[in-house]
Amino acid sequence: MTVTTLTGASSAPIDWEGLDWTKASEQVKRLQMRIAKATREGRYGKVKALQRLLTCSFYSKAMAVKRVTDNKGSKTPGVDGVVWNTSKKKTEAVSTLRRHGYKPQPLRRIYIPKKNGKLRPLSIPTMKCRAMQALHLLALEPVSETLADENSYGFRPLRSTADAIQQCFVLLSQRTSAQWVLEGDIKSCFDKINHAWLENNVPMDKTILHSWLKAGYVEDGSFFTTKEGTPQGGIISPTLLVMTLRGLEKRIKEIYSSSNRVRIVIYADDFVVTGATKEVLENEVKPIIKKFLKERGLELSEEKTRITHINDGFDFLGFNLRKYNNKLLIKPSKQSVKTFLNNIRGVIKARKSVEAKVLIRILNPKIRGWANYYKSVVAKDTFSYVDHCTFQVIWSWAKRRHRNKTRSWIKKKYFRNRNLRQWVFSVRTKSKKKNDLEYLDLFHAASVPIKRHVKIRAAAQPYDPAYQDYFVKRAQKKVAGPSKIGLTGA
Repeated sequence: MTVTTLTGASSAPIDWEGLDWTKASEQVKRLQMRIAKATREGRYGKVKALQRLLTCSFYSKAMAVKRVTDNKGSKTPGVDGVVWNTSKKKTEAVSTLRRHGYKPQPLRRIYIPKKNGKLRPLSIPTMKCRAMQALHLLALEPVSETLADENSYGFRPLRSTADAIQQCFVLLSQRTSAQWVLEGDIKSCFDKINHAWLENNVPMDKTILHSWLKAGYVEDGSFFTTKEGTPQGGIISPTLLVMTLRGLEKRIKEIYSSSNRVRIVIYADDFVVTGATKEVLENEVKPIIKKFLKERGLELSEEKTRITHINDGFDFLGFNLRKYNNKLLIKPSKQSVKTFLNNIRGVIKARKSVEAKVLIRILNPKIRGWANYYKSVVAKDTFSYVDHCTFQVIWSWAKRRHRNKTRSWIKKKYFRNRNLRQWVFSVRTKSKKKNDLEYLDLFHAASVPIKRHVKIRAAAQPYDPAYQDYFVKRAQKKVAGPSKIGLTGA
């Protein structure tokens, strides 16, 4: 296959395994920085020209194919049943990513369960459509990052839920902080965004965008047209949502004063707005939000949108934020703990006959990932509680396997002492590097240290040269590890 550079020149043929991904990333990033600069300067004609150059380059196409073939859904086909699972197919796929003659195929519609028991529609594009979306996302993301609201944290590179929660702490932790919070949720957000608004306001190839929005979907062998919304499952859909909600913070800031304390924190389709009184949130903020959303074909979910006093607390992104005697504490929410423990119990009960080492290898990533998500808040007591509940289920699992054995026999077989802990669920396995035996222990949530998260600067974004050193230093500090804080929970 012949490689086409950013300037359109050709070079010697190269196979997929021989591609220089570092060079590819640098070339694409250079163009993305130029797109972001043109956006900051308001030169949208230049933006369009640079976007076209990027989407025509070989390296961008190769990175798009790499993204869709490296992620978790790479083995899930669309309506055509095609997957790119070999180097040859990936190499050939790069040359198929052309604007001329491209027509998206319908999406494959499936449903996944939501927390409330309802089903969420998930639309699966074909591999080619995924790669085309990934390609045009490379051109759109520098624009969306430049224009996005400063305190919008969902679906954006180098931002996380921890940043959103830390911003809530900044807004609510002081004695003089706002006392009331509007918890907002947008009803069926992805499914209801107005197509005309997207086509008129999202700075990308309009023909390509229109074709995606109108591609339709196939469910149970029948074809359905799409008149509104963006598909949940599309690679570019999250960024389209960021662009849709861009400007909400500006609308909210227009009514800010030192007396009403109105501020907003956005994460995807969830957001919280602080206010000094319940009335300012109900009578001023809520109408502004409703009008803003209506322009985009969206509306608030009445059942999930409420106004709460900080002393009563509220849940946001799986955290509970509440003041106790004027001190703000942020903990894992009760619902999050309940959902996690139900998942752990389900995993253990569904594997009554597996070996202990298999069970430990399944549980460890779940426990470690959950604990790491909450390691920046007041969670030490919650971690201990989760460990206790997990132990109870493990103990029941072990007794069920050996109904005729004594308690001491079961303890000796499945548990060992480690430091000050006497009931560590463990098995002995052979070391990969040596022939001697080593222990494989169940991960202990309480072993995760509580560490303060340093929030990203509100204006920082990766396509602005002014923040390049900032992100490098931030990454270095993350590797070194932030400072510990003495939070033991209430």
